[in-house]
Amino acid sequence: MTTVLTTESGGLPAMLSRPYKYLRLEWTAELGMLRVRTCVKPIQCYSLAGMSELQRMLDDIAENPGVVRHFVLSSDVTGVFNFGGDLALFVLLVRAQDIDSLKMYGRRCIDLVWWMETAALRGVHTTVLVQGDTLGGGLESVLPFHKVVFERSAQAGFPEVLFNLFPGMGAWQFTIRKAGFAVANDMILSGRLYTAEQLLRRSLVDAVVDDGAGEEAMLEIVRGVDPKLRGTLAALRAQRMAAPITYESLVEAVDLWAETALTLTTRDLRLMERLARAQVRKAGGAEEGAVEEIKRIELDTAWGELRSGNTVFDEERGTGLTAWGAL
Repeated sequence: MTTVLTTESGGLPAMLSRPYKYLRLEWTAELGMLRVRTCVKPIQCYSLAGMSELQRMLDDIAENPGVVRHFVLSSDVTGVFNFGGDLALFVLLVRAQDIDSLKMYGRRCIDLVWWMETAALRGVHTTVLVQGDTLGGGLESVLPFHKVVFERSAQAGFPEVLFNLFPGMGAWQFTIRKAGFAVANDMILSGRLYTAEQLLRRSLVDAVVDDGAGEEAMLEIVRGVDPKLRGTLAALRAQRMAAPITYESLVEAVDLWAETALTLTTRDLRLMERLARAQVRKAGGAEEGAVEEIKRIELDTAWGELRSGNTVFDEERGTGLTAWGAL
């Protein structure tokens, strides 16, 4: 019988025992499997606060090699995997023409993506379970995982072009590698949403299962990989050699994304605000004024971490806690 220990039970490995606000952890010792469910308030997106917490946990995994063999990510929010970029924060930063903060935010996003891209080098196999909508940066964060499972009702896409932006945290690189240039061109420049089946046909998803069957499908993948983990990870490292993506290319794209964001018009920002409000309503978040204040606090906290030395900021290597661009 499989024994699952949770954050609340106190049965996690010591390295993962710190308190988490936006993450719920489950540990299956016999598989070396860490299951992470995200629940970010007030919006289920990649907020600075949520990313900081997730990055610290990934740092803990990297600094204790051999403990976590399988990393599984999913959402604790019904109907939503991840809305992607923090639109409420973007509006504030664009109106302030704050390119430094936009670049800082983008670097934090690509540090998370880069960790997943290089997970095989750390001896970790990754699986993501998508049981709801995932947009923009949410979909970008899914693409580097070794196995991607969607439940049938889930939808995903890159809507950024609708408000005159583009997905800048790896969408082009990872979509081209997995599905080819034509698919990437169509998805990114159309701004359309795609069903799980459509994504499967485009090779961006490895498996589509009925709603409610994702948990068992995920466990089946992990149990199937575990006996051949060393060979699988070596093969995945060789795969990266055949179709390399560099950290530098991610940095160049995210810097262009930040520069482009500063050119958004009043109409673009109004559309972005409407989308942000809709996301808050769907995720059951805070009132509009409270959201803006939360974003200002998160931004101040993020810059405070950088200035105090709790994170690394380097033009060449990014803003992650351990500067994953060195790998």
